[in-house]
Amino acid sequence: MIDPSARADLIISADWLIPVEPTQTVLKDKAVVVQGGTISEVLDRSEAARRPTEQRIDLPGHVLLPGLINAHGHGAMSLLRGYADDLPLMPWLEDHIWPAEGAHVSADFVRDGSSLALAEMLLVGTTTFSDMYFFPDVVAEVASRTGMRCQLASPVFDMPSAWGSGADEYISKALALRDHCKGRERITVAFGPHAPYTVALDKLEKIATYAAELDMPVHIHLHETAGEVLAAVEARGERPIDTLQRIGLLGPRTQCVHMTDLGEQDIGTLAQTGAQVIHCPQSNMKLASGTCPVPRLLAAGVNVALGTDGAASNNDLNLFNEMHSAALLAKLSSGDPTVLDAAQTLELATLGGARALGLEDVTGSIVVGKQADLIAVDLSGPSTQPLYKPLSQLVYACTGAEVTHSWVAGAALMENRELKTLDVDATIARAREWGRRIQA
Repeated sequence: MIDPSARADLIISADWLIPVEPTQTVLKDKAVVVQGGTISEVLDRSEAARRPTEQRIDLPGHVLLPGLINAHGHGAMSLLRGYADDLPLMPWLEDHIWPAEGAHVSADFVRDGSSLALAEMLLVGTTTFSDMYFFPDVVAEVASRTGMRCQLASPVFDMPSAWGSGADEYISKALALRDHCKGRERITVAFGPHAPYTVALDKLEKIATYAAELDMPVHIHLHETAGEVLAAVEARGERPIDTLQRIGLLGPRTQCVHMTDLGEQDIGTLAQTGAQVIHCPQSNMKLASGTCPVPRLLAAGVNVALGTDGAASNNDLNLFNEMHSAALLAKLSSGDPTVLDAAQTLELATLGGARALGLEDVTGSIVVGKQADLIAVDLSGPSTQPLYKPLSQLVYACTGAEVTHSWVAGAALMENRELKTLDVDATIARAREWGRRIQA
């Protein structure tokens, strides 16, 4: 029983509240009470107005919802935004992106590129992200300073890079990163084998063993294109998803990114193993990689999250844009305008992401006992009027520019569109300098 005379840390009131759990729910004139970084109560606005609190924020014209969760990205690649556009996946990677990374990636590149990515994500409502890139220890420091919640998928390749000599060293560094980040409650560490075509089978087996022993997540590009799947069948006699299942690398802690080439048997395998799917609609469309069959996955009971991928192939880190694209692409590809409605789409970007990252008990919905990871979205502007259904406006009309406030564990990271933990001007200046260096 909560003492109504107890002084709260923070009370946030808004015209509408979308808790995500239960689904399809829109509440009017509610307030969220925050104590010790946790959601302690959800009250009527009038009752909350009588509660004593250290800080009170009332947001007329706004909707309050869980912070968005970007379940897949390569943050530092923001410094390669627009560098190699309008190309298929493999020429884009092999002829442009990998050579540019080989020439420029360093700890400083990752620090500055990640700062740019986090600034962009915060300004459009993302409070939790998953990042798969070199120098994840540097990303950890940037995320800690910024206050965002994150999963770091420590990358594993067969090929050498500025981050290491090959797969064995990358695996060792992932284990060291896990130890380094212990005690940081907002950071989790995953193995990040890039893809079955860039990591040898024996190294994938090694990762499977460590992941099972340590209960670590595995974050992997999988079934990204039909060509990838065909090449695997020709080389190994089986589809990549079947290879992962055979070696014990497919399970509830496995996060399968892209998944555009899926048959019914593949979907059955995902459902049977409890593996997670992360859908990156805009990147997949831009690279013409294919379409993830989200409605069929959801119908089979497979959890689906949303990711932006990196800004080099998107070209933004905006989950409002991903929600809009995901909903429309699902309708177009299925021929059914009723699939992936606004509430389901918002769930992909919040609770679906939390489930995929193993954070569903911490974030992803406005539920008493969860961390107060929240955003406020202003629905009073011309592009969201008249306002019949807040859920529809969020998914089909908002661009992310309507986000005015964000909090992680009750701490303000943005107030009235002003970032509190990042110097945007300095971040942009460093990004421009990298642009001049890379283009030279």
